[in-house]
Amino acid sequence: MTNKKYSIAIKQALALFMSVFLFSSCAFKSVIRSKNIVYLPADNIANNPAQSLNIFAPKKSEALKDVLIFIYGGSWNSGRKELYSFFGTRWARKNVLAVIVDYPKSPKAGYDEMAIDVAKAVKWVKENIKSYGGDPNKIFISGHSAGGHLAALVGIKKEYFSRIGITNPLKGIILIDAAGLDMYGYLKGENFEPGNTYLNTFSNDPKIWKEASPMYFLHKEMPPMLIYRGSKTYPSIEASNEKFITAFKAFVPKPNYTILNGKKHIPMITQFFNTGNDRYKEMKVFMDSSK
Repeated sequence: MTNKKYSIAIKQALALFMSVFLFSSCAFKSVIRSKNIVYLPADNIANNPAQSLNIFAPKKSEALKDVLIFIYGGSWNSGRKELYSFFGTRWARKNVLAVIVDYPKSPKAGYDEMAIDVAKAVKWVKENIKSYGGDPNKIFISGHSAGGHLAALVGIKKEYFSRIGITNPLKGIILIDAAGLDMYGYLKGENFEPGNTYLNTFSNDPKIWKEASPMYFLHKEMPPMLIYRGSKTYPSIEASNEKFITAFKAFVPKPNYTILNGKKHIPMITQFFNTGNDRYKEMKVFMDSSK
């Protein structure tokens, strides 16, 4: 499972790759960037800050484009959307409108608050993305690490969209080395002391751990999924992904599940700096087949 060292390592890796690719030929051409758009206003009574998102759209956009919402990782306690502008830029250059979403972090917020805010971001996209050139009827969600957990939880568990009064608008879910797919099993096995960052996020209550675990809410009406895991990822992520896939097979006997040989956890996201990476083509094929 990811930890403080992971948060530092991914920031360092992203900074390095950004410096290398900053002036590459693909970095700043033919993309319209709309940044810091508030999808959830501040709640001064509850002392909750506003949450915002960045949109990356193809400059030439005669027809409405597929929309890919991305939820970044960071152990549920760190990260910011600006670190993932490369991801949005590259997708826009591939004729997909990308939305990079910020969300509240632990310890100020628990997983449930994070998930409901992600659901509200999806609702905002559904209601507003047409103005930016995106198709509100072709919305997909993706996430890496902790972001993969939130993407899966919101996309699979029915309550998050029902709590904000909409039906699930997602056409598909793309998980990139997702953490926390079986948070119950992980936390039960680790037996952390009170005050641990994961307990701050998921509480000390095993019943809540299960409520936070996408694996226990799979159902026949869930959106189609494309799932990636690195062969050299963290053992906890490998274990939870394998348990998730086993449970998933009860609904989808042949899951769209790929284990990327030799890939560690952080390179599972930094691979997207390479505009020729095969994941772009595979994900686009998945989106085209899931409409």
